[in-house]
Amino acid sequence: MRVLVSGASGSVGRAVCGGLLAGGVQVRALTRDRGRVGLPSGVEVVVGDLAEPASVAAALEGVERMYLFPVPGAAGEVVAVAGRAGVRRIVTLSSGAVTAGYDTVHHLVVEQAVEAGGVEWTHVRPGEFAMNKVALWGPDIRGARVVRHPAPEAVWCPVHERDIADVAVAALLEDGHHGVAYTLNGPPVSVREQARAVGEALGEEVRFEKVTPEQARRRYREQGGFAAAAADFLLGFVDHAGNPTDPEAMAHFDVTAFGPQPTIYDVTGAPPRTFTQWARDHVADFR
Repeated sequence: MRVLVSGASGSVGRAVCGGLLAGGVQVRALTRDRGRVGLPSGVEVVVGDLAEPASVAAALEGVERMYLFPVPGAAGEVVAVAGRAGVRRIVTLSSGAVTAGYDTVHHLVVEQAVEAGGVEWTHVRPGEFAMNKVALWGPDIRGARVVRHPAPEAVWCPVHERDIADVAVAALLEDGHHGVAYTLNGPPVSVREQARAVGEALGEEVRFEKVTPEQARRRYREQGGFAAAAADFLLGFVDHAGNPTDPEAMAHFDVTAFGPQPTIYDVTGAPPRTFTQWARDHVADFR
């Protein structure tokens, strides 16, 4: 059996490739840039862009199952191309914001396209990616051993990319996951505790400096890349649809107030990886 993994250069996509290889199947990785993939040996790498569905057709030849990275503008066409190529199962990387009803314009659109495609489907809906902290905090931790954030006591459930990948791999390889959307989180941890965990992984103190939402946004914009692009949303200035919101409301946010959050345990029986474990796994990103 051959599985196509799109978004293979991302942290989840790479982990999905590794899990599929361990499962004994043939893995083909789709990427826009062959030079930056960094995948394990044994993975066949092909170039294509989900935003241009015609470029994906050749990559889908001989593929039975697919891990789909979300690109809403072309999702319907990509699913149609996959169906014509013989793909019978698609596992979608989605978002926990769909479960909560917040995201109706991005990930939900991709889910709907997959469900309408006549294939077996499973949606994997992670909450906050622990990996975001590399982009958001990496420059300040590497440069000054400091985290600057407006909401130190806010409690979130950042999820390790390997938990996301493990659930995706299970849905790709096992039966019994068709027609299910799995929301995934990690164990709850405050923002201050996350900063402390990175410091412990480094073996050095990482100071926490409380700043205003406006100061944090200014710093993220200075960093560029993902931090700049996502600053308004992640700091509470806008919602998923881009509508203005009050960033001060984030100061005391506690996701546990909504009750126990679903994790990988509910799908595979494995305990969710903690943020402390994630920090140890990524300590090199903060050196």
